[in-house]
Amino acid sequence: MTVYFIGAGPGDPELLTLKAQRIIGECPVCLYAGSLVPPQVVACAPEEAKVMDTAPMTLDDTHAEIKAAHERGEDVARVHSGDPSLYGAIAEQIRRLNADGIDYQVIPGVPAYAAAAAALGQELTIPEIAQSIVLTRMSMQSTSMPEGETLENFAKTGATLAIHLAVRNMREIERVLTPYYGEDCPVVVAYRVGWPDEMFIRGTIADIRKKVRAEKITRTALILVGPALDRGRDFKDSALYDPEKPHVLRPVVGVDLVEDHNT
Repeated sequence: MTVYFIGAGPGDPELLTLKAQRIIGECPVCLYAGSLVPPQVVACAPEEAKVMDTAPMTLDDTHAEIKAAHERGEDVARVHSGDPSLYGAIAEQIRRLNADGIDYQVIPGVPAYAAAAAALGQELTIPEIAQSIVLTRMSMQSTSMPEGETLENFAKTGATLAIHLAVRNMREIERVLTPYYGEDCPVVVAYRVGWPDEMFIRGTIADIRKKVRAEKITRTALILVGPALDRGRDFKDSALYDPEKPHVLRPVVGVDLVEDHNT
């Protein structure tokens, strides 16, 4: 018996990986986070499968279902939104599985920031503008941030920021980021990416809070910040396809290449 932690992606059933779809379709028990995973994602579960929405359940409740399945020798599809490695709340579940000697595997999924960038038709790492992405969140009453992992510290890098679970803190985001990115820095608030009612609100650090408030968005949103989001900004081509910079897979006649056998 195995518990499969499955990344369902941001909401679009067609963004399920083939492996995820196959495993959901084979497991006699399917536990899915219904607040963030639409029922259509687990519609491929077997007709006779036990399918449960875990949104109203506690950790004890879900683990009890898993233990019962383990005793029956039945595999479990534990379906989470996005990719399980990012704010998936699987660490505490894995700790209990290890304590009870229950095998598990993790099946990756499409993270929200990647789906948002695809929907926007943009790259988040632009040559000489931004070459890093910081995936972070802000402190809430339930869970604080570790010391040092502050929005201000990340802002000092100038990287593209993907801020989760923070749409209710737009005023604080504006206050902290303005000195580092400038009030004209582009911002995109991606609401319910991959769902039929998805919405993308474009603005700047100075005006995005007003735009979000007008749409009455208070949850299920990802905030992207950084100069790489400026669609009109000029930038240098990357060296990847530069004819003046040959490499092992694209040699140029007359140019000797030295292959590094240590890599």
